[in-house]
Amino acid sequence: MKLWDIAHSRTGDKGNISNVSLIAYDLKDYPLLKDKVSAAKVKEWFGDMVKGEVVRYELPQLGAMNFVMYDALGGGVTRTLSMDMHGKGISSYLLDMEI
Repeated sequence: MKLWDIAHSRTGDKGNISNVSLIAYDLKDYPLLKDKVSAAKVKEWFGDMVKGEVVRYELPQLGAMNFVMYDALGGGVTRTLSMDMHGKGISSYLLDMEI
């Protein structure tokens, strides 16, 4: 199953850091997300796009996780040559991950 089947996501940015949330549609699916979507798996999924560390923060009361990805935006909004300078498409890319 793809993450989009059981969750939605939002993305933010600050400099060269991307902040990506993963939020279960139903709280009953949160344990599955917690088990299958680790910081290491997210880093692996994004490959060379994320050159730095990925840190996962858990918000079980909301059925959500927040991933902070360092060195992920090609230098940041004012320096990157990326078409998606703010990394808004990163949330869609995460939701395409198979679990």
